Amino acid sequence: MDVQIISQVILKPSSPTPSHLKIFKLSLLDQLIPAPYAPIVLFYPNYNGVTCPDQVLERVEKLKQSLTKTLTLFYPLAGTIKDDLSIECDDKGAYFVTTKVDCQLFQFLNKPDLHLISKFLPCDLGYNGSMAGTRVTNVQVNLFECGGIAIGLCISHKILDGAALKTFLKCWAGAATGRTGEITGPNFISSSLFPTNDLWLRDSSLAMWKSSFKIGKSVTKRFVFDAAAIATLKAKATSSGARCPTRVETISAILWKCSMAASEEANCGFSKSSMLTHVVNLRKRAAPTLSENSIGNLIWISSARCLASHDMGLPALADQIQYSISKINGEYVKKLHGSEGSTLMRKSLKEIGEFGSKEEVDYLGFSSWCGFGFYDIDFGWGKPVWVSSFAMDAPVFMNLIILMETRYGDGIEAWVTLDQQEMDILQQNHEIMAFSSLDPSPLNL
Repeated sequence: MDVQIISQVILKPSSPTPSHLKIFKLSLLDQLIPAPYAPIVLFYPNYNGVTCPDQVLERVEKLKQSLTKTLTLFYPLAGTIKDDLSIECDDKGAYFVTTKVDCQLFQFLNKPDLHLISKFLPCDLGYNGSMAGTRVTNVQVNLFECGGIAIGLCISHKILDGAALKTFLKCWAGAATGRTGEITGPNFISSSLFPTNDLWLRDSSLAMWKSSFKIGKSVTKRFVFDAAAIATLKAKATSSGARCPTRVETISAILWKCSMAASEEANCGFSKSSMLTHVVNLRKRAAPTLSENSIGNLIWISSARCLASHDMGLPALADQIQYSISKINGEYVKKLHGSEGSTLMRKSLKEIGEFGSKEEVDYLGFSSWCGFGFYDIDFGWGKPVWVSSFAMDAPVFMNLIILMETRYGDGIEAWVTLDQQEMDILQQNHEIMAFSSLDPSPLNL
């Protein structure tokens, strides 16, 4: 599959950013995630049967014009990285590239090659997108022969987490369809809730994440769980008298259980202790809740452990995950941005890092994008048929699982990145394969 660039432009906000907003201070929590971007690709079929090339290009122009309006509201996204503490809102604009793909959209979606998805993205994911002077926002619009469109985004993770990315896309789509009156603009409260003037959290989090990095050959696969499988697994994962785990907790538990089994087999029967982390959205857990339109990384990390000496079944693992996430409640969030916040953060990160750095400990990280509503993003020609993450392909990686909803919201796609040997074993695991499909076509979900 060939993806050829046909145009590249810089899109500036439709109105200049006022001088008093020229420097945007990042929040303390924006230092937590080391990844430069949170890539996403939205695939739109040609629902209306548009065949004229000029009509397809009209859609591209609508995307451009509406993006310039949206950047006026999300003014830091039209800027460049100044340093690890701030963004320069210099209106240098978003990088916007249009490409031509030499195949039909459904031809690609019928059996998607996950490693080709990076071709639909505007940035090299191995590049350090956090360097000073780097543009915050990068967009690639890919035009298929049939008139279908795939929109790939790489926006700096320094300012957007998954929930904030949804807010941006929702506003952009609203501008494209003229529904601006229905759209609530961004809330930039995070830097006042979690102010900072130094980089201690960046250094502490890097030390923690370092313990999870691996060197070798990684592989990314999609394990898709439909509604019936999730319901069955939830019943299996529920302890007697305990609260029923959520579907995210349930899928996390089964994947944790089976990945530990794969690790044990890969290590010739040697059982390791294991640690699971989840990225937790603080917006709904704060008391009172924070605006869903809050921009920034309003997240924290929960952690659960399974010791090698404990042979934990699915209910016990689900309980561990549920308990670790439930601890991040309103009182906990209040402490995070209170006077004891730095002490609590340092303690939490140190505990995760120290446990994870032991040679006999495996690490598995989760990030859930379920419930964000990416499948509702409609630029005027229908909703996406597939919303995808990407396949990691780097010599240094971490065991990472990204959970995303299926098209109708009742299933879950687990984008699993593991060591090649462990992935080969996981794909043969009867328990996981009894409840999931491996890399199915999104058209069949």
